[in-house]
Amino acid sequence: MSYLIKDLPPTEKPREKAKKCGISSLSETELLAILLRTGTKNVSALDLARKLLLEYHNLEGLMQARLNTLKKILGMGEVKAITILSALELGKRLQEKNLKEKIQIKESQDVYTYFAHLFFHSDQEKFYVLLLDSKNYVLDQKLLFIGTANQSLIHPRDIFKEAILNNAVKILCIHNHPSGRVTPSIADEEVTKRIKKIGDLMGIVLVDHVIIGKENYYSFLENRKDIWE
Repeated sequence: MSYLIKDLPPTEKPREKAKKCGISSLSETELLAILLRTGTKNVSALDLARKLLLEYHNLEGLMQARLNTLKKILGMGEVKAITILSALELGKRLQEKNLKEKIQIKESQDVYTYFAHLFFHSDQEKFYVLLLDSKNYVLDQKLLFIGTANQSLIHPRDIFKEAILNNAVKILCIHNHPSGRVTPSIADEEVTKRIKKIGDLMGIVLVDHVIIGKENYYSFLENRKDIWE
């Protein structure tokens, strides 16, 4: 049975619960309900929040939602959709900022551990470059290219432009294969060789190029050491 928030006992209303017990006491559903503010005539904000989490499986899935799709869900609309996506983006940026201040890339597994989340639920190929200092601490990360499920246009000049602007002495490239398979294509190999060659000329080291799959990864440094010889 569905209840409107106004009909719930005070202890079960998200805002009253937050006042009494603190924001951290709220569930994901309750936090979303506060952002939504209102539901519809017969569906509460709590029910709408539950519907969103069921539709997208979890917050990570909801974070990948697109505005045009999200606002079409019954009870949402454009204002609610923008509010939800904006709140999730703030959380994502804060997490990334905190991670970047601490991350040191010691091996390719670190890349997967810290950055695989960037590609979760993505049906498009994305290409990121990590900008590193001399000790492999991450200075910043940049999303440079978004392609289709089987094509991404990668321009080395854009990669090294970001490296120079951020005073990076090393770079590490990451992209995903939406299919989930991490076997590199011929194009992946060629672009890795080009980036490595240009980096050598510019004095900016390509540390690795990692392909992210659904539950695994491929490291060019680990598997194609000949490129670095």
